[in-house]
Amino acid sequence: MGQYEHITEIERELELELVLSPERSVPVAALLAYRTADPYAVHLTFHIDSVRPIRWSFARDILIDGVFRPSGHGDVRVWPVRAEAGGGPASRSLMLALTSPDGDALLQAPADPVAAWLERTLRVVPPGSEGERLGLDDDLSQLLA
Repeated sequence: MGQYEHITEIERELELELVLSPERSVPVAALLAYRTADPYAVHLTFHIDSVRPIRWSFARDILIDGVFRPSGHGDVRVWPVRAEAGGGPASRSLMLALTSPDGDALLQAPADPVAAWLERTLRVVPPGSEGERLGLDDDLSQLLA
């Protein structure tokens, strides 16, 4: 774990766009969070005309893969898109489609800040080392001792 051993949570505030139609979207303040105590998941919190914030937790791997190619299925899907900005350079975004019994949301996130935040999570808990954070091997050894 080394120099990042003390880090337990990595957060990033950002503005998402709630896509209402191909021509219309509204800005939504959001918070991305990663906790080393829950190393397989990422957490997204945002408000959409609600008293309580909307919270989603899903596999970090879905978001990592979604930066490069369509990822996820069912309740959470993520995919990259490029958008031309008035003849200027293309901007990279991520689309997040969230589905629940309470409703659906299509969100657009700026790809670069999300990718930078993901890189920080990967430095703290590299892929494949998540199980070490849970201490399951230690618990199993004690149980079998």
